[in-house]
Amino acid sequence: MKKLINMTIVALTILSCQSQTKTEDNKIVGGPCEGCEALHEYGDARLTNIDTLPKFEVSEPKLKVTGTVFQKDGKTAAENVIVYIYHTNKNGIYETKGDEEGWAKRHGYIRGWIKTTSDGSYTFYTFRPGSYPNTTAPEHIHITVKEPSTNAYYIDDIMFEDDKNLTEDFKNRLGNRAGPGVVLPKLKDGILHVKRDIILGKNIPDYA
Repeated sequence: MKKLINMTIVALTILSCQSQTKTEDNKIVGGPCEGCEALHEYGDARLTNIDTLPKFEVSEPKLKVTGTVFQKDGKTAAENVIVYIYHTNKNGIYETKGDEEGWAKRHGYIRGWIKTTSDGSYTFYTFRPGSYPNTTAPEHIHITVKEPSTNAYYIDDIMFEDDKNLTEDFKNRLGNRAGPGVVLPKLKDGILHVKRDIILGKNIPDYA
């Protein structure tokens, strides 16, 4: 009887460990991603599907970024996905205040996070960034996503169709990760509006 009880305990322990491992392990996808750890730097903030980035109120042109996060089929809304964005100021600099820690030292403080709800929608209020100083780099907004079952991975930046630095050659070299990131801003009520839908796993390495 004692032997049977011990065997039962061992079996339950194994099942418990297997279940815990399955829950805690993240599928590794996306390839190398320097700085993707920054997605986790929202601290104790309670994430919603809307965020306003620093300097939105005092910067022009203001920009509203919206979209829907879809599962890989491109149709089903994806819930509980964290989306992290960051970009330069109007002078093309990742602006800091001097007291930053972690990846904020490089990404600056003009950054934000959302977490999708059941409809997969998200919104960021920010402003249009500048190009890097003394370069022909297109204006862009970096995006990293984190699904519940994967590590954080980067997707194609948001870039602007009307940016003179965004050449056809440059567009042809984009990876189309999670769908196209090139958008055409439309002015409405004094704010530029762009839509960037995200298809999880699309053109992402090692994504089953």
